[in-house]
Order: sequence, then structure tokens, then C-alpha cells
Amino acid sequence: MKTTPQQREGRLLLVPLVAFLLAFLSFPALVDIVYALSNVTFQTMRSPELVGFRNFQTVLGDPEFWSACWFSLRFGIITAMIECALGLGLAIFLSPITTKHGWTIALLMLPMMVAPSMVGLMYRLVLHEFAGPVPYYLNLWFGSSPALLDANNAFWTLTVVEVLQWTPFAFLLFHVAYISISPEIREAAAMDKAGPFQVLWRIDLPIMMPTLFVAFGIRFIDGFRVFDNVFTLTGAGAGGSTTSLSIYIYQSFFKGGQIGQAVAASALLFIASLLALYGGAMLKSHLERRRTAS
Repeated sequence: MKTTPQQREGRLLLVPLVAFLLAFLSFPALVDIVYALSNVTFQTMRSPELVGFRNFQTVLGDPEFWSACWFSLRFGIITAMIECALGLGLAIFLSPITTKHGWTIALLMLPMMVAPSMVGLMYRLVLHEFAGPVPYYLNLWFGSSPALLDANNAFWTLTVVEVLQWTPFAFLLFHVAYISISPEIREAAAMDKAGPFQVLWRIDLPIMMPTLFVAFGIRFIDGFRVFDNVFTLTGAGAGGSTTSLSIYIYQSFFKGGQIGQAVAASALLFIASLLALYGGAMLKSHLERRRTAS
């Protein structure tokens, strides 16, 4: 088949991107593949011993790995659901204000501008059982304060911290999707005597559905691989209660020195994230096709 000048030009424009990917990603990816299939420690990094899929078998047979997966899965789903629900509510409720005063959006974006590790350190100080102001005032006002960072409460404390920081991200996506809906559609619905909740349920939400799934997918993947604020706030937690999959990989690599197992676990994390991203993209395209057909 003869290529057109536009096709040749497009392929030529892809050359710098392909060269960049080959130069900066191919070698680390190759090293990761070799290490994932080898028995390697810090002492044997230059001469790894190939052992096939033994590292994957060891990781999949480790109860701590599955415990970390369960923590990351719960954390990712719960935080994504809460962030999307709050972000959608704020986007709709604050739409008259943010449309008229655009600078208010900048204020709402401030929490996500702070590095997650700094957020974790801040809340670690604020919630400290002995030095933190929150436990102090809870004891002062109510006579007692729960240990917010112990094994029983740490999961929900981390959930609240994650939601407070990343709800603005979901809000921004939903705000853009909400204001992009044509006012003529709402005016036509108002002429048919449709109430606000009917307009929201039958017009706004169906149109915004692809954005909802994209936002949920992004926030789920980010929550599933969470590391920074969990590491600085609680670390692995009492009895490993807050060991996410990323922290499990960190401990296997730096503390256990089991580089092969750590790389194998990171490969499984990458595959899980890729499958979630692919599933979300397929669902989004399916919804867009249904909306176009209707």
C-alpha cells in the first residue's frame, strides 16, 4: 500500500518520541526484566543469577503481599469513590460562584499543590498522640481522644488525608465537564417543566458519565499505588496495618535487600495499573459510542 505524504510526515514526526523512549526507557525496562527473573541482592547486582519465575512465585505466595494488595485495593476504591462524589457535588453546587469568579478555582486547587510527602509530615505532627493539637483539643473538650494513627484507625485517617488533598483534582475535571454542557439543553428541559433534579439525573450526569469514569480511574490508580503520604504519616503501620503495595516493594528492596522480589512485585503492580487503565479506557469509549448512537 502506497503511503501518502501526510502519513510519511506523521511517521517522521514520531521519530524524536520513539528515540526518546528507546534512550530513556528501554535500558531500565530491560534491567527490570532481568532482575525480576534473577536472584539478585545489593552484593550481586552486577552478576545476577537467572532463576526464571521463582521471584514471582515467592511474591505470589507471600501473605504480606496479598495483605498489601488488599490494603491498596480498599484504599484506592474508597478514596476514589469519596473524591469523585465530593468533587461532583462541589462542581455542581459551586458552579454559579466559580463561573462568575474564576479566581476561586485557584483557591480550591491549593491542597493538591502541596507535595504528598509534605502533607503526610504535616498531618503526622497535627495528629501526634502526645504533641499534636488535634488530640490535645479532643482531650480538652471531650475528655478523651482516639489514637488516630494506631492500627485500628490509621486506615481511615489516611483515607481522610488523601480525600482532603485530591478531591480538588476530581472537582476540576467535573467543573470543566459541567460548564461545557450547552445551556440550550437545560433551557429546553426547563421549557418542558423539568425540575433541577430531573435535569441533573437525566441530562447532566449522562453527559458527564465519561468524565466520571475517567476521574474514578485516575484516582483509583493513584490511590492503589499510594506511597508518599502513607510512608511519611504511618509507614508500614502497627503490625503492617498500613502497608500498601508500594510500601511492600520499598521494604523488600531497601530493607530486605531482595531486589528480584521487589522488582517482580513492582511488575505485578504495573500490570494491575495497566489493566485498570485499559479497562477504564474501554468503558469510556463504550459510553461515548452509546451516547453518540443515542
